[in-house]
Amino acid sequence: MAYENYETVTRLWQRFLREQLAQLPPEERKNLEGEFERRFSELQQDASGDGAYNFPELIGFGGNGVQSFGDLPYPHLIPDFDESVMPSQLHAASELYYIYQHERMKVFQVADILRQLFANGRMRIQRGPGARGLYILEKWRPLRYSLRDRMIAYRRVFNYGSAPAPAGAVVNQSFHRQLVAFMSSLSRYFRDLTVGEVIRGSQDIDDRPFGNLASIQRLGTDLRFALDRSSYGNILALTQETGHYLKTVLDLFDEPDIKKSFDANTKWDVVENVSNRHLGGMAELSQRAKMAESGRRVLQWIADQAFETTADPMVFRSEAHPFGAHAEAWIAAYRMTGEGRGFKGVDNALKSSLGAVRKPRRAVMAS
Repeated sequence: MAYENYETVTRLWQRFLREQLAQLPPEERKNLEGEFERRFSELQQDASGDGAYNFPELIGFGGNGVQSFGDLPYPHLIPDFDESVMPSQLHAASELYYIYQHERMKVFQVADILRQLFANGRMRIQRGPGARGLYILEKWRPLRYSLRDRMIAYRRVFNYGSAPAPAGAVVNQSFHRQLVAFMSSLSRYFRDLTVGEVIRGSQDIDDRPFGNLASIQRLGTDLRFALDRSSYGNILALTQETGHYLKTVLDLFDEPDIKKSFDANTKWDVVENVSNRHLGGMAELSQRAKMAESGRRVLQWIADQAFETTADPMVFRSEAHPFGAHAEAWIAAYRMTGEGRGFKGVDNALKSSLGAVRKPRRAVMAS
């Protein structure tokens, strides 16, 4: 279709849309807005003409020679940047985040200490399931990715730790800032919705004066893109192998003979007791466990969420509601960690991430 015809279709559609929306009741109008937008996108693509028309024909090398701009097909450009990510890499990044928090909880170090104690005869176990598991770990060494390999992965994907990144590798410099901003934005969204419900006295919020979706969509898209470009290479394989190993050692800590050796009731008591006795003190177990759970769940949701600009607000609200609770739980746990004690709150963190923090004015001294 020629350029002029494309413009005519677009102009007529806008007029049709204004007339139809004005005649619809508010409830139907709200439900059909997204459908109208999708239909308009389809008409634009159909009106753009033959997809086989290429650049050489534009400059007159085609069968019709040089044509006027009015006779040329309209170049309909499809915005596909936000969809150009690898979901498998994003899911691997979410699992790697879960593994990282357990690394901070000293789980892998505890497993190494138990192997040493078992080999040196400093644990009074010999025939139980825990002894059998430690024997297998000592004999086969199933985790081939060393601490150095894991620290490089954390540095690449999250910019966590002090391990030097390989030369030429992409390091996700802004991950933590973007993660805090997204958690803050998601928390702020549901907090504002709650305030709106209280003010209006009903759960039906017609205009949604609070709870801006744009911030969540923008921050989520940026987070997806940054994770996608930094999680290539061996991240998927490392996550798979390390994840299986992590599950194995956590089940091992829960064996009755190992728990009895440390007068423990749960596997986390084993981690705590071994850390206090042999690793210079225990880590932030409760906080890290919640950050691992909620952080992984939110990152998994981000991996599968398209963050479409035309998404129905009510549908998005229903889909995002469970993750709003995870975001609040993550923030509550994060504020109790060493690096999170300087967290200034949801509002200030979100304003800082969006560049809305005003610099304090300098006081002018009277001359």
